[in-house]
Amino acid sequence: MRKYSTKFKTKNLLIGLDNKPKNFVIDINGIKIAGKNFIVIAGPCAAESKNQLLSTARAVKKSGANVFRAGLFKPRTSPYNFGGLGEKGLELLKLVKEQTGLPIITEAMSLEQLNLVSDFADIIQIGSRNMYNYPLLIAAGKQKKPVLLKRGFSATIEELLLAAEYIASQGNKKIILCERGIRTFADYTRNTLDLSAVPILKKLTYLPVIVDPSHATGQRELIEPLSLAGAACGADGLMVEVHNCPEKALSDGQQSLSFKEFKRLMKKIKKIIKALKNPK
Repeated sequence: MRKYSTKFKTKNLLIGLDNKPKNFVIDINGIKIAGKNFIVIAGPCAAESKNQLLSTARAVKKSGANVFRAGLFKPRTSPYNFGGLGEKGLELLKLVKEQTGLPIITEAMSLEQLNLVSDFADIIQIGSRNMYNYPLLIAAGKQKKPVLLKRGFSATIEELLLAAEYIASQGNKKIILCERGIRTFADYTRNTLDLSAVPILKKLTYLPVIVDPSHATGQRELIEPLSLAGAACGADGLMVEVHNCPEKALSDGQQSLSFKEFKRLMKKIKKIIKALKNPK
């Protein structure tokens, strides 16, 4: 029988578990990521309107979300699909933060966008398609905001960690890794959520690891069970798409939860986290 083992070693990397800074935690306006903390990032795939953003932000906050997500610059497979509001959406996200108090995460796809986003966002997202964009990784490492780095849909664990090392090598170790599904021969779901990556990454690095079941599955009904599985296997948080009217969403409505579905999910997640913290 073939024996599988983790060959990649992170001993000499800044992000390696052996080089963990004392009491490492990422603090965002009092919200702590890493350690024994569990965070939930929620919101629509793309910012569409003032009403959509404010209603969704208020709903996810009420249910217990810690960070609000919404994309302004959307990398879409087809050039004819909605690509986001762009710069004009910046003021809308600022308004969301002012009225709800929720920290904001949004994606930057280029150096120019990084400069725009880093002026107001609390967390900079580097998406799956840009995990190999090394100039962008280097620039993200030179700014001071935390960075959420999504695993490329064809990336190995080693490639994800070395992409994170690009950021850390520039001085910014406030990095959150995100498992969001990889491309396999399976075609029932959008991607295949690699939950084994969570314990593997936590064995190799001190960086927090969160799971994105929305992009992994592409199917609303699968988000809840895989969110619960992600929490149970040791993830430090979740990133979930929520929309005020999923059936009318301009981007990824089929993988977005309604307010009611998100509320139900949060109740179950809280029970799992409580059980993990207080095992009998």
